[in-house]
Parts: sequence; C-alpha cells; structure tokens
Amino acid sequence: MQLDNIYYINLQSPLGDMIAGASDNGLCFLEWHDRGGVERILTRVEKRYKKKLVPGRNTYLNVLDDNLKKYFSGETQEFTVELDIVGTEFEKKVWGRLLNIPYGVTRSYGNIATELNNTGASRAVGRANGSNYMSIVIPCHRVIESNGKLRGYGGGLWRKKHLLELEKSHSKVEGELDLALDN
Repeated sequence: MQLDNIYYINLQSPLGDMIAGASDNGLCFLEWHDRGGVERILTRVEKRYKKKLVPGRNTYLNVLDDNLKKYFSGETQEFTVELDIVGTEFEKKVWGRLLNIPYGVTRSYGNIATELNNTGASRAVGRANGSNYMSIVIPCHRVIESNGKLRGYGGGLWRKKHLLELEKSHSKVEGELDLALDN
C-alpha cells in the first residue's frame, strides 16, 4: 500500500448506496452516492486531501464496514474506525463538537456555536456541518434547528429523519430526542 493513496469502496446500507475512502491514517470520507454523484465526490476528496483515489480496501475500510452494519442493526452506538480529518481549523472544531453529541441526542446549530464560544456563528456552524465528509460517523445528522425542526442534510432530510429515528429507537437516553420528525 502506498502512502499517497486513498483507497475507496462502495457500500450498501439500508438507506442507499454509499462510498467510503481511507488513507493509511484512517477514514477520509463516507458519502451517499446520490450526494452529487460518485465522480464529483471522488474529485472533491482528491482536491481536499491532495492524494490519488484508487479502488481497494484497507484495515480502516474493513472496520468501517463492520461498524456500519452494527450501527444500522442497533448493535453499536459508536464508531471505532480511526479518522483522517482534513479541513479548516473552524471545521475541525465543529466536527469535534459533533463527535461529542451522544447517540440519540440532538443539538441545534446555535448550541454548537455557543459551545465554541461564538454565539453568532450558527450559520458558520451550518456551513461546517455541510462540509463534513464523514456522514453518520461524524454525526452531522444530529444537528437540528433550535425549534426542533430538521434542516440541511447532504443525504436528504428523509435520511436524516431515518437516522434520528433509528438512534431514538436504540438509545438508552430517555427524552433527549424531542424534535419535529414529521418534517
């Protein structure tokens, strides 16, 4: 395996086809096929990571595949795959906050901005949320509007709703997921 490559595979999930890639340092991306098309996704990742993408598996992709199967079946509430994160410092701060949102719990864009000591940054948090390349693993689907309504998810609001309902049905946390799932 060469250090300058990102290996990628296609995965099937109960919510549709996904594509995932990992370097020798960890998972680089997990996206829905229909989020702009596979070629567009691969081009974006190559530009961000400045590495060549080639079909193939590595240890991180095997761990991710196992983690996803357990996540969708309700067997696990966390991902153990190592991450290879590339982004701006602000994006990394936001994604770090997303990783701290417990399974089955939601936060608003404003909550995240407040946690970052930048109460006026709700829109910037939304943009960073949308720039997240690791769908489900970095749980941007857990971020909602302050009024409880669903908003903005690259995989589509129907998927966001399904992921939140899945987590609610398997969560050990009572009453933490109060939102308008009928959006």
